[in-house]
Amino acid sequence: MAKRDQMLRLVHISDLLKSKKEIGATYDQVRNYLEEKHYDQKGYDNDLAFSGKTFKRDRDLLLEIFDIEIQFKRKTMTYQIVDNGNLDQSQGIFENLMLINAYKQTVDHSKIMLFEKRQASGVHHLEGIIYAIKNSKTISLQYTKYWENQSHKKVLQPYALKEFRNRWYLLANEDDGKDFFLKTYGLDRISDFDIHSKTFSKKEVDIEALFTNSFGIVSTINEKPQRIILSFKQPQGGFVKSLPIHHSQKILLDNENELTIELTLVPTYDFYQELLTHAERLKIVEPKTAKDQYLEFLEKAAEMNG
Repeated sequence: MAKRDQMLRLVHISDLLKSKKEIGATYDQVRNYLEEKHYDQKGYDNDLAFSGKTFKRDRDLLLEIFDIEIQFKRKTMTYQIVDNGNLDQSQGIFENLMLINAYKQTVDHSKIMLFEKRQASGVHHLEGIIYAIKNSKTISLQYTKYWENQSHKKVLQPYALKEFRNRWYLLANEDDGKDFFLKTYGLDRISDFDIHSKTFSKKEVDIEALFTNSFGIVSTINEKPQRIILSFKQPQGGFVKSLPIHHSQKILLDNENELTIELTLVPTYDFYQELLTHAERLKIVEPKTAKDQYLEFLEKAAEMNG
């Protein structure tokens, strides 16, 4: 496994090449960029000193760990990153690595970085679940739903992990011999987790496709997505532009008064909850069905607080 300093170097190489996706960067440009990021300072392991051999190893690691491919263009003598659809997904991982590095620098200055104290639990199960997924091992656990006080034992075939709103969810099929169906299980509601020696035959499933038209953790694979147009007052539009609501987001209008965007998705409960966070700064332009559902949520909120 790559060391922390090496992982950070991978992040910087990826950032540089993504910023030069069309033209690429020469070896000297990559080296100079890393030197600017202080990878030439004393204190780093000797085997992390940057060289042609090290750069080759870094490119191999980016492909192996993050599925990010870097190609050498002999005509221009540049290295270019190949956009195979994984760049956005890897960005979240890279940002977490940078956060860890930043936090390490503040260990003796706890007032510098103030973290959200309200965090969901369950992440201690991540390593074990990943092992089970990679090795097609069945798992068992006790699972407690929010609306129930009693836990239920589940024997599952784990397939993937998905993050949503700082919570992690397990996507798994029940190991009961019945019809195959991936359900979501919040890691913060899992206890008595155990990995079995029994293996299962993993089905070919396009996990990404399950959520392409979704917002949140509910799969909408068999539902037809809708074209939804939203208008935001400024400066709220700036926040929506910097942190898109959905990967399908397209900007239709952007001026000093408003931001109008188009989304293509299946509206779910999670989606409407997201819209409610914008409340008085949001107008749903179309479709009418989405507007009506949104107003119904607002009316229920008003009744609860009336």
